[in-house]
Amino acid sequence: MNPAPAPAYAIHPDDRDILRGLAGELAAIAALPVQREKAELWGRLNDLRSVRPMVWITEVPWHEFSADTPELVLRCRADWTRKIEVELRRTLYSWKHFPVDMIVSDYLPCFTTWRSTGFGITRQGDLLNITNGGIVSQHFEPQITRLEDVAKIKDPVVTVDRVDTAARLAAMQDIFAGIMPVREEGVKLYWYSAWDQLVTFYGVQEALTDLIEQPELVHATVKRLVAAYMRELDQLEAEGLLMLNSTNVRTGSGAYGYCSDLPAPGQETGKVTTPQMWGCSNAQIFTEVSPDMHWEFALQHDLPWLARWGLVYYGCCEALDQKMGILRRVPNLRKVSMNYRINPERAAAAVGGDYAFSYKPNPACFAIDAWCPDKARAELRRIRECTRGGHVEFVMKDISTVAGRPDRLAEWGRIAMEEAERAG
Repeated sequence: MNPAPAPAYAIHPDDRDILRGLAGELAAIAALPVQREKAELWGRLNDLRSVRPMVWITEVPWHEFSADTPELVLRCRADWTRKIEVELRRTLYSWKHFPVDMIVSDYLPCFTTWRSTGFGITRQGDLLNITNGGIVSQHFEPQITRLEDVAKIKDPVVTVDRVDTAARLAAMQDIFAGIMPVREEGVKLYWYSAWDQLVTFYGVQEALTDLIEQPELVHATVKRLVAAYMRELDQLEAEGLLMLNSTNVRTGSGAYGYCSDLPAPGQETGKVTTPQMWGCSNAQIFTEVSPDMHWEFALQHDLPWLARWGLVYYGCCEALDQKMGILRRVPNLRKVSMNYRINPERAAAAVGGDYAFSYKPNPACFAIDAWCPDKARAELRRIRECTRGGHVEFVMKDISTVAGRPDRLAEWGRIAMEEAERAG
């Protein structure tokens, strides 16, 4: 007789001890009063009643220092427990070294296992690894060159693996019993970016050129892609995968979503629907595209998507300081991304106190050989001063490298908090 197969989520005693020890540290941090205090400050920012600018650091290049940092060295044996361990260790490290205004959850998530068939087109082209940390230079081979090609874009089909999710949830609840609760967690942030997706099978230069040379093809492609996104969202909603996100989960490319205009986790009365959530959009390659063309080829096509959400975050890496005129047409717009390439004074005047100003400082400050904290401070101070009376968050992201000096993140965090608290 063949032996019974090992459980998919078997746990080695050593792995259990490691994870419980890390979770115990995290639970003590999550119970601190400062977590509630910071949540209140984030909520006031998103309610447009801010006390001071808020600060968050994300998209850290962990590959640069985790191997030589004892706090980050993984010790678990199984692949699935190492995935949990890495998140626990990174959260603890962030709290210890650059907490800024981060908030630590009082539970551990077990993410629902779900899959999507995608949009029917597999990107073709070359990738050049830049940093060995996920940053790549990409070339895309055009796969849409005529109207007939638009039909290549298919509606995604979503499937949910309830059996796998239940098995992993039971295993995690067993591991962390008496330490921290474990909750199943579905989709809190749906990253919608039609143009990010479009250029991967259209080509960047080709898509921008066709705004003039083949506008009817671009319109047809964007319209079809948005419809496919909507179909996937319909399925996520029908499957009960959507979850309230007015909590310590990022909204769009920004920071936390705490607010009083949306229900908070724990206030569900049935399946969560999009009017109870933050949604987002952007068109990152449109920095040099005029406001009229940005509206024509991106934003007007996004409106059916954006109208579904309770509150909206718009933007990512594109410069939007000259595009508030078109953004004001977005229903339920609450927060706007402002990349470091903007003119801060012009952006501040355009946004005023009507929306939250999600500023993305220049991460290149970490990449140079000679770290210059005074320059980093001057950038933040300029934003703080020109947005006085507004509602600002400093979101340090897209950090491709810290030049092997993770202490720079801690120093930047200290500077950012000093400038934020001066404003308060």
